[in-house]
Amino acid sequence: MARDIIKIGTRGSPLALYQAHEVRRHIMNAHDMEENQFDIKIIKTSGDKIQDKSLRSFGGKGLFTKEIEDALLAKEIDIAVHSMKDMPTRYPDGLTISCMLPRDDVRDAFISHKARSVLELPQAAVVGTSSLRRGAQIKKLRPDLKIVEFRGNVHTRLQKLQDGVADATLLAAAGLKRLNLENKITSMIVPDQMLPAIAQGAIGVEVREDDVDMADILSSINHAETQLCVNIERAFLARLNGSCKTPIAGLAILQGEENETGSGHAIMFKGQILTPDGSVSYETEGIANPEQAEDVVSDLAEALLSQAGSNFFQDK
Repeated sequence: MARDIIKIGTRGSPLALYQAHEVRRHIMNAHDMEENQFDIKIIKTSGDKIQDKSLRSFGGKGLFTKEIEDALLAKEIDIAVHSMKDMPTRYPDGLTISCMLPRDDVRDAFISHKARSVLELPQAAVVGTSSLRRGAQIKKLRPDLKIVEFRGNVHTRLQKLQDGVADATLLAAAGLKRLNLENKITSMIVPDQMLPAIAQGAIGVEVREDDVDMADILSSINHAETQLCVNIERAFLARLNGSCKTPIAGLAILQGEENETGSGHAIMFKGQILTPDGSVSYETEGIANPEQAEDVVSDLAEALLSQAGSNFFQDK
């Protein structure tokens, strides 16, 4: 070990703290360390402070990362733990994602006291979500449903549902499982019905590019398959110039078994873009070997843009 104390930066929600603790646990197990060799620092982000308005009008994904990344650049922390679906497509100069933990469930979970699924909700029922993607996909499935803004951490959203603010909501299954709230799930939504957000279910660890010692420490806990698939999904998002202002979904899955020549694996990718009201959507899919997959999904994104037209992502 190159240092006695590792300072971990994270948001302060129960889910964010769970993720920071998971990173700590993986490092402890890999390097025979104790909890007192870590210092978890809670950093409040702009996204945490804005609770009564849509984040899309304030800048989107970077609102959940900027203050943590500033602390990392200032060397106030050694690593930053993020939900990869919150990460902008470009990292700040001097920072990089060094490793990812094994990915959890990628699916969305449907939660309601009124129905077993989105399709079974009563006519004109209210669905609460802060996700533009989920709102668009729900409207595509059920144009009659009303979407209302649902901000706050997982517990807050579940309480809003309990209070009758909405008839149903959708949350990432991975987050509910991490918080031992799987019993709240009414039903799972399969990716064939609703593709998940880019990088959903993945935890990433960000470091300074010049911190070679820290990168070496983290290399032992990196899950290569997760990193490969998430990077491919993010290449799709980057080519679309996607943000929280654009309904985009995508999922990369590693298939097959590596053979003696090392060429047995293939990446299966599915992607989707929608208008915010769900009235128009375009979908794509492809398969490629891992070495070519990022280029392939970039080409798929380019084809979608050509098909949809240059004004597709403008406010409707």
